[in-house]
Amino acid sequence: MLARARTRTLLFLHTSKGKALFSTHIVPDKPILVRDFIHSALYHPSHGYFSQRPASVGVLHKTINFNNLQGRKAYMKYLDNIYKQNDIAWFTPVELFKPWYAHGIAESIMRTANLSVPLKIYEIGGGSGTCAKGILDYIMLNAPTRVYNNMTYISVEISPSLAEIQRQTVGEVRTHLSKFRVECRDAADRSGWGDVDQQPCWVIMLEVLDNLPHDLIYSENQVSPWMEVWVGKKHDRETHSELFKPLQDSLITRCVEIMDWEKDHSNQSGSVSMARSIWSKVFPKPRRCWLPTGCLRLLEVLHGVLPKMSLIASDFSYLPDVRIPGERAPLVSTKKNGSSLDYGSYLDAKGDADIFFPTDFWLLERIDHYCSGQLKMHKDNSSKQGKKRRTITLDTSSFMEEFGLPTKTRTKDGYNPLLDDFKNTKFYLSVPTHNIK
Repeated sequence: MLARARTRTLLFLHTSKGKALFSTHIVPDKPILVRDFIHSALYHPSHGYFSQRPASVGVLHKTINFNNLQGRKAYMKYLDNIYKQNDIAWFTPVELFKPWYAHGIAESIMRTANLSVPLKIYEIGGGSGTCAKGILDYIMLNAPTRVYNNMTYISVEISPSLAEIQRQTVGEVRTHLSKFRVECRDAADRSGWGDVDQQPCWVIMLEVLDNLPHDLIYSENQVSPWMEVWVGKKHDRETHSELFKPLQDSLITRCVEIMDWEKDHSNQSGSVSMARSIWSKVFPKPRRCWLPTGCLRLLEVLHGVLPKMSLIASDFSYLPDVRIPGERAPLVSTKKNGSSLDYGSYLDAKGDADIFFPTDFWLLERIDHYCSGQLKMHKDNSSKQGKKRRTITLDTSSFMEEFGLPTKTRTKDGYNPLLDDFKNTKFYLSVPTHNIK
């Protein structure tokens, strides 16, 4: 079974008169890049989807005892009941499977970290604080006392309301409070980080990449150059349309370079290129490609200010039922009359819909290497680039079987929702090495 992200449990927003709440103010009078359209549609202070929503990230009042449930049918019934009781948009995996999900992450850190130096952990987008509390709990109980006493856990959270919830969640254990703090800011804003920190640290990002703004590029056929896609208002001022311009944005250009790196470094023969050109003329096919420019920007900042960071990221590698065209296309979904509705165009999202993307973990690794300085662009063909990072991508089931306690999330008949229902999610681990030449 594939986890269909959050779409089965999204709340639909209404005005006081019961009409759908959306805005035509997402796009200003002048055209904007697609990433700016998405950022506005999701995060605009007045019209954005997340800004208008009620409490969206749920907090379970008690841990689910999976061992007492008979099987999948009983689990789904239990899940349906807690959604109805809490009347929220979604529970994250770290919440549904608490504390075991966070404990698995904590164990992976303890096995890899140099515990002879103070442990410092950053979490980007910490939600309700369940991950932070679970990790602090685990280290308090399983690490040497000095590790817990000297550690620091910093949550970088853009939402003031979630920041307060995190403080309350972590504060349930009084001794955690001296190790934990929330910095309410945008993690992708370099100015908020201050001076470069040369000390080793860990950065955790759970379900963060899927809601980062993306850009869109377009090509008329298989060999035509890519063009940037911009969004502007039509003459009626109520609907939006796309405009195409030659590549000029530096963030998009860098992302395209990273995406095409292997193709540029392969020894493709002239005959193959000619065959592609002929094929594109006989059977022209427009191309659309979504670029994770928000991820590129965030990792550029993180590698710049935390050059010795280790990274743990978890997200969806695939989203079913996507109707929007293009490679790495998003799912744009809302709820109407109690049922999920998936839009066929991202332009239909005007503050009433969630926009979330699958993560291309192959490309994520390339972006990570590029931002760390390992992957060199601009036709640098030097053979000795230096292995600055060791990386691995694991299915969620493989990660939890290695670092977690899967028996804790298993039902009586052997069904395990953490291992069986999240086949389209992965973990990405990236750690620095000593070879930086």
